[in-house]
Amino acid sequence: VFAMLRRTLLVASLAPLAAPVIAQSAWPDRPTRWMVAYGAGGASDLFARMIQRVLAAPGGPPVVVENRPSGGGIVATEAVLAGPADGSNVLHVDNGMMVYNPALYARLPFDPDRDLVMAAFIARFPFFVLVRPESPIQSFEALREAGARQPLTYATPAVASPHHMAMELLRLRAGFQVQHVPYRGMPAVLQDLIAGRVDCAIADVTNATPLLTTGRARALITFGARRAAAQPDVRTATEAGVPDCVADGWQGVALPRAASPETLERVNAAVRAAMSSPDVVRQLGTTGAEAEALSVAACAELIRRENAVWRPLIRDLGIRLDA
Repeated sequence: VFAMLRRTLLVASLAPLAAPVIAQSAWPDRPTRWMVAYGAGGASDLFARMIQRVLAAPGGPPVVVENRPSGGGIVATEAVLAGPADGSNVLHVDNGMMVYNPALYARLPFDPDRDLVMAAFIARFPFFVLVRPESPIQSFEALREAGARQPLTYATPAVASPHHMAMELLRLRAGFQVQHVPYRGMPAVLQDLIAGRVDCAIADVTNATPLLTTGRARALITFGARRAAAQPDVRTATEAGVPDCVADGWQGVALPRAASPETLERVNAAVRAAMSSPDVVRQLGTTGAEAEALSVAACAELIRRENAVWRPLIRDLGIRLDA
């Protein structure tokens, strides 16, 4: 979870948001629960509330963000699947919930592929490989060369986090050695990076940017398919000579699989309109997150592509969270 994102969005949320007219008719057309699988104040919660304030127009039906934190998002997912599939219950999802979980857990009480459908995309969070400024590793090429001689240490906020998965993919694609050092959250990761206790760290754009703009860290590469808008001078892994190495954190909105195509389209249109509203665009600009207006079909294609990369990788690495 992204500590700097939490601070920036909490500040932004103090300003009243204008509620633009959502072009699609009648969603939400009844009281709606927006289920979040993480605690209040986290990145998912804050993005959900940012969108909720736009959707819940004065005089319209209420949209209530409900936090149901649990490992793997299981409790929130079960709550949505137990409700109607008419758009009155939506689930805030991310990479882990839609893609990683079936490979990480042997006994999920549901199957995301069978039971959920992604209705809308919210935003991507580009990742960076960071080193401290005084590190002898001043480029990705130097990182690759050093890691070919002996294992380097890299920090992430958790085992099986998108940050962890991104570096493991890079390790395999680039052919060097790194040892994972998992922490509990990004603040500890960045503290130990700056203190020199690890060779490098994987950080999302919201946490990386303050360090980069103040000279407290150097970014060697980003994992995106394109350069991050917030840090356009940082090369992608592909540009650095590592093809097929694309990884982002991302968030979206899912509904039960039984939801009608019409309901999915209405939710998609409303979320896209909310994400393009001036206040949300302004808040996104403070975080470095990158919104993208994906259709329902494009969301399904995203999940297919992600499944093809990450589930085999997780299984090959032998990572399990319910062992």
